[in-house]
Amino acid sequence: MNKVEAMKVIKYPYVTEKTSVLINSNNTLTFIVDGKGDKDRVKDAVETIYSVKVEKVNLLITKKGKKAYVRLANEYPASELASKIGIV
Repeated sequence: MNKVEAMKVIKYPYVTEKTSVLINSNNTLTFIVDGKGDKDRVKDAVETIYSVKVEKVNLLITKKGKKAYVRLANEYPASELASKIGIV
């Protein structure tokens, strides 16, 4: 997947009090993603855009759209990535 396709899958990071806690406790970031995105596409998109290794992806359909909980591999701290993309 190239970077242009990946940017179409990942719409924007989703930040709430709960997702801020997940960054530190579970090494997990949360994104609003394209409605057609499945777990594999979201995983590939995050790995392509942010140059990290994704361990697990969970999807949830909400009123705001499809939400993706993306757990990063232990060697990639979510808090560092969150500060790089301006979440925290």
